[in-house]
Amino acid sequence: MNRPWPAGQRERSDFPRFGLLQFAHRFPAETARRELRIVGAVANELVVDDALAGLPWVEQVSDFHCVTTWSRRGLRWGGVRFADFYERVLVPQAKPQTAATTFILRGQDGARTTMQLEDLLAPDVLIATMLDGEPLSVAHGAPLRLVAPAHYGYKSVKHLSRIKICSDESKFRPAAFRFMDHPRARVAAEERGRGVPGWLLRHLYRPLVAPTARRFAKAMEDCRDA
Repeated sequence: MNRPWPAGQRERSDFPRFGLLQFAHRFPAETARRELRIVGAVANELVVDDALAGLPWVEQVSDFHCVTTWSRRGLRWGGVRFADFYERVLVPQAKPQTAATTFILRGQDGARTTMQLEDLLAPDVLIATMLDGEPLSVAHGAPLRLVAPAHYGYKSVKHLSRIKICSDESKFRPAAFRFMDHPRARVAAEERGRGVPGWLLRHLYRPLVAPTARRFAKAMEDCRDA
């Protein structure tokens, strides 16, 4: 039996490249090297050249829920658990401050958001390199992307390249209006945005889905033709 959809979500049969319009024509400069930079409230800032080397490989099937109300069921991701990366690489090498539990995640395209450490350590949060048995495409976040199924899609940063560890959100500058980036963005609680009811944002976002998907598809075509 199919699981019920979270409040306000509607199924799509495809999985479009999607996001804020200012990122439609922004693409990663590097897709071969899996490099992650760790900065902020740490004893040692790091550049990890092969971020996933030596860590246990996992596959999981999970649903993806975009904050704009569309969902795609049953995506098969491959990668490593963020918890393993944190415990086996980040903690022993970077030595983050104990009180620093806000993580600012940034992609090569400039997209960024925050996640709380307690959410990142959930067992279904991955740093992914594979989707449905294939290496991540540019459209879906190559070479590394976060996958956080319990949170709206904007927390699953594509082209993940930089993690800044902070004690709070004071150093975070959202890519769009602040109300559009909830500190946790949990799907089950319909935390679509900050200070605005989730049910209201459903109605504001839904008309934008089709034109946004078209813009991103066109930008991807332009990139391939360039």
